[in-house]
Amino acid sequence: MQDEVLNPEDRDFVTALASGLEVIQAFDEAHPRMTLSEVAARTGMNRAKARRFLLTLHALGYVKKQGRAFELAPKVLQLGYSFLSANNYRSVIQQVLEDITAEIGESASMGVLEGDEVIYVARSAASHRLLAITLSVGTRLPAAHTSLGRVLLAQLPENELEAFLQRVKLDRYTDRTVMDKAELKRRIIEGRQMGYAIVDQELDSGLRSLAVPVFDANGKLLGGINISTNAARVDCDTLQQRYLPLLQEKARRIRAHIS
Repeated sequence: MQDEVLNPEDRDFVTALASGLEVIQAFDEAHPRMTLSEVAARTGMNRAKARRFLLTLHALGYVKKQGRAFELAPKVLQLGYSFLSANNYRSVIQQVLEDITAEIGESASMGVLEGDEVIYVARSAASHRLLAITLSVGTRLPAAHTSLGRVLLAQLPENELEAFLQRVKLDRYTDRTVMDKAELKRRIIEGRQMGYAIVDQELDSGLRSLAVPVFDANGKLLGGINISTNAARVDCDTLQQRYLPLLQEKARRIRAHIS
């Protein structure tokens, strides 16, 4: 039985909390710094309401204010760390990701699925940069066009996957981006059968990534871990033949240490 989910109309639903989180989520790689008017427009709030939330978040240390502009403060990262700490596996996950980077010199991350996006909850960055944006804990990327997203979508029950495919809007990022929903579903199902997903330059030209799901000792899905590479340096055969066994071994290590 699924947990009961409140509707915004329910008396126990805290609208102020929901609005505060909406303000935090309004900031992203395309909108790292915004004025009050821009935050109000992004969230659909009036200026007075958006101002109250921004000033409250500023007082709590989650938002920085410079002149008329607002931006997220580093304290926001604690929300991602809290997810790992509360589930008692932050140190294990981080060590595994750092081991991957040390062994092959590539960036490794862990992400969880939230709605139509993947949220990065842990990361070990290699020295070379892969994306035009900077990936860090808290970064959100479209699930449809990322290896982490596809491997996690593959874990959804069939009805939830169908609901995702019906509502998701597919944006073109490169000439390789999958824009056909039937083809996207085929690739997700293929990933479910194989136990991993490779996405080749669909989100950013030159970015190639591989992901596997991660479970705890009881079989509960924790999220996914991935390796991101530069397509000019690492071909798909290397991903499958060398990096996949490594990633699968690390997933088994996580499962053995987390109950």
